[in-house]
Amino acid sequence: MLPQHTLSRIVHAAARARTPWFKDLLIGAFMRGFAPDLSDAVRSDPRDYESFNAFFTRALRPGARPLPAAADALACPVDGTVSELGDIDDDRLLQAKGRHYTLGALLAGREDWVARFRGGRFATIYLAPYNYHRIHMAWAGALRDAWFVPGRLFSVNRTTAEGVAGLFARNERVNLFFEDQGLHHALLMIGALNVGSMETVWHGEVAPRRPRQLTRLPVAPADDGAPYALGRGDELARFNMGSTVILLFPPGAVEWRAGLASGTTVRMGEPIGRVVAGAAGGAGAA
Repeated sequence: MLPQHTLSRIVHAAARARTPWFKDLLIGAFMRGFAPDLSDAVRSDPRDYESFNAFFTRALRPGARPLPAAADALACPVDGTVSELGDIDDDRLLQAKGRHYTLGALLAGREDWVARFRGGRFATIYLAPYNYHRIHMAWAGALRDAWFVPGRLFSVNRTTAEGVAGLFARNERVNLFFEDQGLHHALLMIGALNVGSMETVWHGEVAPRRPRQLTRLPVAPADDGAPYALGRGDELARFNMGSTVILLFPPGAVEWRAGLASGTTVRMGEPIGRVVAGAAGGAGAA
């Protein structure tokens, strides 16, 4: 019943206010409520940030998140907590105990991509408010397709995931599809209450947008330009408040790290699995 988009637009404006006393009030309240660790941030003094949003999307010090040494390792794209991961059952993904949703709904009917990931593997990672909120590449890739998908802005915490049917396929999101030497993979950014703002390094702020309609985003700088591409670990995007990312891989392409399970705390850059030999040419992990 909440006016989700209206509330998110109000938060969007407040988070970008640069009035010193107001932004310091917001940052101070956040520090008291969530106690985020700023020791690995470029600017560790919360008063140094020009707005709450700048503080919330703070950058890390160089070297703060080393990438895996193994060339075939998948790098965790974010700081957060694993919500669910495992196999895609034909076209069904586990949302929470007793609740599933479909690839078709999640990918907004993009049947070509549904076919690639059917029977594959997925990982859903939740970013709490205190986490680092920039998103990085789990594996190298050239951008092959990108979509803004309008929707609701339900909260995405564990309680809501257990209670709202089809949560991730109903919320607003940005779906990014990549390919590296024949290995297709996807990273989906799921919006949430107060998370109406999502941006990529190529498109800038994708949401909020008007009109809120299904929109294909550019995959190259110009019609005749080379596709956008990034290496493993490169910054890809950011949430301007916390939310969830979903990784998708085709059948037989990846194996998750032993012990990685629902509830596991992860940090950007750490290995979360590996690409199976032959799934890609190998150079994509550099």
